[in-house]
Amino acid sequence: MELCGHATLAAAHTLFSTDLVNSNTVEFATLSGILTAKKVPYVKTMNDSNSQNGEAQECYFIELDFPAAPTADLNFSEVSLILKALGVSSVVDMKITTTCEDIFVVLPSAKSVADLQPKFDEMKKCPGRRGIIVSGLAPPESGFDFYSRFFCPKFGVNEDPVCGSAYCALATYWRQKLGKCDFVAYAASPRSGILNIHLDEQNQRVQLRGKAITVMQGSLLV
Repeated sequence: MELCGHATLAAAHTLFSTDLVNSNTVEFATLSGILTAKKVPYVKTMNDSNSQNGEAQECYFIELDFPAAPTADLNFSEVSLILKALGVSSVVDMKITTTCEDIFVVLPSAKSVADLQPKFDEMKKCPGRRGIIVSGLAPPESGFDFYSRFFCPKFGVNEDPVCGSAYCALATYWRQKLGKCDFVAYAASPRSGILNIHLDEQNQRVQLRGKAITVMQGSLLV
């Protein structure tokens, strides 16, 4: 794959948490070029339970540096297939990303994003090389800028809980609509997730900041 946020985040977390690198920054050589991950310390609050197996952990975010993904207008002759797959009658906007060729759909509200129940078999018939990004403006009282979900049944993943690469397009789109470069985004999948995002317009890079935890460990005998 050209770009995989999960793999980059997991690899960086493992390197940092096991002290396999003596640095706050690591670089990965990928099919999307050099991707950078760095540790960003944060102030621990009283209600922040940042512990694992009863042991106190170092408090930091992991910031991933990814290439921005522009969007382009979609061929509207294919809109009906997408509406049928999503199970909706109307949308606010519809684009296609110029990198992964994801379909990018904006719904009328954050609630419509969260309540969406797509038809995955129909999604496989939709245009685009990879998946469908769905997003909507968040209500002001939520503390978020926008909601999103990402569906990729063509690759055997009906829904990605928090798709890092999708935010490369989400950041560029919402920059145009909201007039700012810093966002707090909510991934409205059943598992859910929260991301802090910065768009570096000059260099066309997207910084995604969040946390990771180790859920399983094992040994490999060779």
